[in-house]
Amino acid sequence: MALLERVSTLVRANLNDLIDKAEDPEKMLKQVILDMQNQLMQVKTQVAIAIADQHLLEKKQKENVDKAHEWMKRAELAVEKKQDDLARAALQRKMSFEQMQESFAEQLADQKSQVESLKSALRALEQKLAEARAKSDVLVAQARRTRVMGNARTAQDASNHPSHAATFDRMKHKVQKAEAVNEAHAEITGESVDERFASLEREQEIDRLLGEIKQRKGLGA
Repeated sequence: MALLERVSTLVRANLNDLIDKAEDPEKMLKQVILDMQNQLMQVKTQVAIAIADQHLLEKKQKENVDKAHEWMKRAELAVEKKQDDLARAALQRKMSFEQMQESFAEQLADQKSQVESLKSALRALEQKLAEARAKSDVLVAQARRTRVMGNARTAQDASNHPSHAATFDRMKHKVQKAEAVNEAHAEITGESVDERFASLEREQEIDRLLGEIKQRKGLGA
């Protein structure tokens, strides 16, 4: 079944590999999720149809079993009435219904197998869809953090802005490297005298404002 083959391909797909190879992981994952949702709806429809067909076959099988029993009773009645020719005809009808019942039984067995295969594919696809959605949420959050970190680096050092990497991991490594460089610069250059005095003045102003707030609130020093 082509539908099950497509579902199997989606289920076997390694999402991490797809993300690593994609130029735009977010866009790729959205497309994968959309494909999975479409396939999921198709599988659900097929499961419903297959179950309905199974119920129909079960009904037909039971009807033939009942008919076979009915004709057996008629044959017994004909024997009791010493009408062997009528009994033979009834037995022939009984055997005919039994053959039909066996045919429906075989079809029913195949149908049940198909229903189980579809249900299994449905469960696997639902699990894979949940996994893809979770990965997509994580990736979106990572991408947003990456953009914020990239903007901060650009403001500090335009020549050192992180490149637009295809995956979050590569961008994360670049940002970590840039942070290490900034820390090294800070250790080498240190703060200037002016910067130290400016820092003290800021702290003094903060203390003054904090004291005013406490007085207004009646909290004391």
